[in-house]
Amino acid sequence: MDQEIKPWSRLALIFPGQGSQHVGMGQKLAQVSKAARDVFRRADELLERNLSKLCWEGPAEELEATRNQQPATFVTSIAWLEALKERWASIGRSFQPFLFAGHSMGEFTAAVAAGSISFEDGLELVDARGRLMEEAGRENPGGMASILGLPEEKVLEICAEASKEGYVGLANSNCEGQSVISGYLKPLERAMQLAEQAKARRVVRLPITIGSHSPLMAKASEGMAALLDRVKVKDPIRPLVGNVNASLLRTGAEVCQELKEQLTHGVQWQKTIERMRDEGADMFLEVGPGSVLTKLVRRIDYSVNSVAISDDYEGMLSERWALVEAAAQ
Repeated sequence: MDQEIKPWSRLALIFPGQGSQHVGMGQKLAQVSKAARDVFRRADELLERNLSKLCWEGPAEELEATRNQQPATFVTSIAWLEALKERWASIGRSFQPFLFAGHSMGEFTAAVAAGSISFEDGLELVDARGRLMEEAGRENPGGMASILGLPEEKVLEICAEASKEGYVGLANSNCEGQSVISGYLKPLERAMQLAEQAKARRVVRLPITIGSHSPLMAKASEGMAALLDRVKVKDPIRPLVGNVNASLLRTGAEVCQELKEQLTHGVQWQKTIERMRDEGADMFLEVGPGSVLTKLVRRIDYSVNSVAISDDYEGMLSERWALVEAAAQ
């Protein structure tokens, strides 16, 4: 069902994380946008490998590896961001986002978009993040599972019970009735059993061999903290809303602390979106590959505008995009 685009004036940019990638992402955009082409070219130069070809041609198995997913999604998201700036400059529109947020790895993209971190530093950090997470996963094998149809309180209760056999906990609180849990394999399997017994609508083991957003990522988090200490993190041009506590991040120090903590803490995505809405954001634009976050926003509050910039039907390269621009006040 089409969502009506209502008049808007306060733009919230939201950036996807790992899992939104797909072969071909950004290819059509790069064909029509010089700004996007320049982002992919610069990324290839900085990484000294052909990341753009991996994004556009695959193979899927290589693109899905954690070490590749993260920089590929980051670069594609920044390419869309620069293409949007290019587009609006061409029609005389000013680019003035009101708030920024990212889901998991997307927080690094949001930090770059908000001017806290340079593109070069952001790419280096995300590239290292993927490698560090893979290494932590080899040392502490774990997994993740999606639980649909149970309230968060019940999921927390299930995790507490299953944790008697080792850590498992809430990794993502995406929207009402949609949670992701993460932890060691034995307690994870136990939690999945308990969720099924509690009549969850669906319980699915995710094709991930690491326990993201859990204590299993402690070593990776330490590695990221060391890298962040060497990076200049500036005050954002407008606040970010963090995953950890859904708090407004107004200073470089607050952004840096968020990025240090996020690997071992859960993603409070519903609270993040609600905080942005309550602060006055009235247009949520998902900047990057896919439309996962847009669908979540619509489940959290269907009354607010939400559009995925890369969507073939309503995104920036579609005819319907004109409705988004026409509704801007």
